[in-house]
Amino acid sequence: MSKDKQEQPKNHLNRSLTSGQMEMIALGGTIGVGLFMGSTSTIKWTGPSVLLAYAFVGIVLYTVMRALGEMIYIKPGTGSFADYATDYIHPLAGYLTKWSNIFQYIVVGISEVIAVTQYLNYWWPNLPDWVSGLVVVITLTLANLASAKAYGTLEFYFALIKVVTIILMIIVGLMVIFLGFGNNWQPLGLSNLWSHGGFFPGGFKGFMFSLSIIVGSYQGIELLGITAGEAANPKHAIVAAVKSIVWRILIFYIGAIFVIVTIYPWNQLASLGSPFVETFSKVGITGAAGIINFVVLTAAMSGANSGIYSSSRMLFKLSIDHEAPTIFSKLSKHVVPNVAILTISGGILLGFILNTLLTAFSKSTANLFVVVYSSSVLPGMVPWFVILISELRFRRQNKHELQGHPFTMPLYPFSNYFAIISLIVITIFMFINPDTRVSVSVGAIFLILLSVIFFVKNKK
Repeated sequence: MSKDKQEQPKNHLNRSLTSGQMEMIALGGTIGVGLFMGSTSTIKWTGPSVLLAYAFVGIVLYTVMRALGEMIYIKPGTGSFADYATDYIHPLAGYLTKWSNIFQYIVVGISEVIAVTQYLNYWWPNLPDWVSGLVVVITLTLANLASAKAYGTLEFYFALIKVVTIILMIIVGLMVIFLGFGNNWQPLGLSNLWSHGGFFPGGFKGFMFSLSIIVGSYQGIELLGITAGEAANPKHAIVAAVKSIVWRILIFYIGAIFVIVTIYPWNQLASLGSPFVETFSKVGITGAAGIINFVVLTAAMSGANSGIYSSSRMLFKLSIDHEAPTIFSKLSKHVVPNVAILTISGGILLGFILNTLLTAFSKSTANLFVVVYSSSVLPGMVPWFVILISELRFRRQNKHELQGHPFTMPLYPFSNYFAIISLIVITIFMFINPDTRVSVSVGAIFLILLSVIFFVKNKK
């Protein structure tokens, strides 16, 4: 086969994702297990003021997505924000963005598969972890290999289950708070927001520490910038998705957290287990634990599914840009990057097996994995930085295309500077916080090593 025939299809992924599927993919990448099971970890730092912390990071998130939406509207493409990093900042920025995305989602994928095995143990306690992990990875790999549309459909329903659960949680919670439903019709009121050490029990430092964890929980929304290359109508889909997705995520996160810190004293949450299970049990929903276990199971599946999709497209993009072996840009007859998908899935499976073996020999290695997982937060912030910085130069170089643009960044360029400074301050506090210092250092070392490799490769 000639070289031309081999290279011809490289840039031609099918445009088969609808705006609804894109929104759900972004929701699936953002609303993960952390909200259902790990929300207590953010609350412990700052108490009820965690509501303001989520809102503050939400403003930064909104700025990032408006900047991304503005650029994608004019120049949509697979891995678009990595292209912007290369074109408007420096090729190193694009290189770091692509490899950071792959690193982040392989690590997240491993953790989500581990989570799935734990949730399956609820129903089948004797099922070996390696069996359930293998079945999960194979199932998600086959869905991704089938087509982008099949992936989008699966992710749509995964995300839908999470969204419906959160909406029910918010409705039931508000009924408990204001009507006394499940509490002998005695409204709980809002006193738990200030009755246990005040609204800011952790002070300024605690508030800032919580921001770093919240940034990690919001990461994944930039998946819209990767799905753009496979959107059926990219301009319409991007505008519709960006306009609605940010507000939906903020409502889901802040609404659910509001219910949790209002119903339960914030300093007693650590002993409750999952606040979602407790809330549904409180109003007499039998089998609440089983229901929530099913939901967090789909949440973990969704996280791993999004990870395989996102990182395989970035590996595909690296190959096209001649920064990874050309075999990763090969497309299957279903027009998906099958070699890249199999490689990412293999990486997740290998990491899962290594973690299973290590924890079998020594329980202390479980802490090591937590460090590795948390190390993905700083590389996960790289796309946010490059989107905000790229848009500053994008504006200057595309003045004609921006005339009549329906979706420009509000308060440009001050909104960009505000978001960039906020992310820098949050990163500084990650180094100050002893609980996140090791993790952010691992992420920083990863980025430094990538930079060294880039300059060594491009020395000529």
